[in-house]
Amino acid sequence: MLKTRKFLIAPLLTGALFFNLNTYAQAPAEAPAPELPKNWHLLDLKTDGYFGISLTPAYQLVKGKKSKTVVVATIDSGIDTAQKDLRPILWTNRKEKPGNGKDDDKNGYVDDVHGWNFLGGPGGNCNYTETTEEVREYNRLKGKYATITEASATDKKEYAYWLKVKAVHDTTVTHSKTEFEQLSPVLNVLMATSGYVKRDLKLTSDATFKTADLSKINTTNDTVMQSKQIWESIFQQQGGDKDNAEIIKDLSEYLTKLNNDINPDLTSRQRIVGDNPDIWETKPYGSNLLKFPDASHGTGVAGLIAAVRDNQYGINGVADNVRIMGIKAVPNGDEYDKDVAKAIRYAVDNGAQIINMSFGKKLSPHKKWVDDAYKYAASKDVLLVQAAGNESEDGDVKPHYPNDNFEDGSSSDAANVIVVGASGAKNDSTLAGSFSNYGKKNVDVFAPGVSVTSVDKDAEFNTADGTSFASPITAGVAALVLEYYPKLSAKQIKQVILQSAAPLNGTMVIKPGSKDEKVDFATLSKTGGIVNAYKALQIAATLKGERK
Repeated sequence: MLKTRKFLIAPLLTGALFFNLNTYAQAPAEAPAPELPKNWHLLDLKTDGYFGISLTPAYQLVKGKKSKTVVVATIDSGIDTAQKDLRPILWTNRKEKPGNGKDDDKNGYVDDVHGWNFLGGPGGNCNYTETTEEVREYNRLKGKYATITEASATDKKEYAYWLKVKAVHDTTVTHSKTEFEQLSPVLNVLMATSGYVKRDLKLTSDATFKTADLSKINTTNDTVMQSKQIWESIFQQQGGDKDNAEIIKDLSEYLTKLNNDINPDLTSRQRIVGDNPDIWETKPYGSNLLKFPDASHGTGVAGLIAAVRDNQYGINGVADNVRIMGIKAVPNGDEYDKDVAKAIRYAVDNGAQIINMSFGKKLSPHKKWVDDAYKYAASKDVLLVQAAGNESEDGDVKPHYPNDNFEDGSSSDAANVIVVGASGAKNDSTLAGSFSNYGKKNVDVFAPGVSVTSVDKDAEFNTADGTSFASPITAGVAALVLEYYPKLSAKQIKQVILQSAAPLNGTMVIKPGSKDEKVDFATLSKTGGIVNAYKALQIAATLKGERK
């Protein structure tokens, strides 16, 4: 997934990779970086040498102790409900009779067996490709404000908001145009060189190849050798276990997102969903279909939380007794505030105890709706875990939405909200993810989010970077704690998670977004540390539960 896709995973490719076939193939190859264990995020720094969450000693701590099932909702891009590692742990609405076309439990949602899709429309359609919020807001307001000055504006507050929207919009569109122009030729090169490689390997047109397959190429053909060198470099940059088709698909989807900023389709919501996102009180909308072409992200997020453990397939999730409630509300583009608020309320009303939110954006035109949903979750003792964002920015200076800095000033640090930045595998200068947002006030803690491997839609593995993955790892730890200490309140679970992250004072790291500026890791978040499952369970054992 990609940074500007709102799934908060760092970019697959950047403008720096703009190349043509001849010049790129002649670049000297760098020594490949050592490949990380696929489960590094679960490992222990002292025992294994990787700064994971110490999950093995955590399970040793609760060995023989009975757990209680925890329902975790993922507000995301959907989920592959047939995925082998996820199918057994899906939440099922027992009050709903599948496929009868009726709202059996009278909750307003028909046949919501495993969750709900707030982007769904009639006929199995889905509005899963959107533009950014700043583009939508710019086009909503430009007819009113584009040709007037502040002096002639009757609504000074809205005019000031317009100026903010316009500034963000112009930056986004300029950036998108530049990247689109740079990366379109890259996609063409990858497709062309992929063809040469497959022909030399005698693969069919629909077959795929991975980095190990390139060693089988032994030819004097310059074009094939150039193609091999290009893919060696691409695979090295990507790491993990992606094949050529996955990389091309990711880049193609990213280009679609960029084009949606440049040439937005502003009618898709109404046309596909049939709902007005600017009116709160409308009839129920959406569908019960959770799997669409963009479901890879939500599938990976769910897997990190609770993929079936020790089944010799995919990965081991963090928590071992969880049911995942899939809620689709995040498109390839920016989510709507209305969908986020409705999704939180749906999760709370249907029994979720923890909600993971791996998404975000730069503007929030209906923030009050989301604020009210946050408060509703707090009133029902539900924990919200969310990604800090992937813009390499200080979240204390540039707000990232949604957040718990409520418009009415009632909270700047909700007791049921945890905001998570992304950390790397080694306890060195790369410990802070280069893409991760940070903030001493508005980011609570860091968790593994660099080259993290999870399950994927229609495939076994997906390795990627992003606070999108740091957040569900943290949500998984929270669920693990709640499984074994079910009387702990959302406030107490947050306390446990934050206290588990001992401040790493004096650990100097490269500041996210910079090339070589060093900062103390402890200054990048409220705790200054990294989530630790073992310590979290130790702390939980000392608390008297407050849950009603």
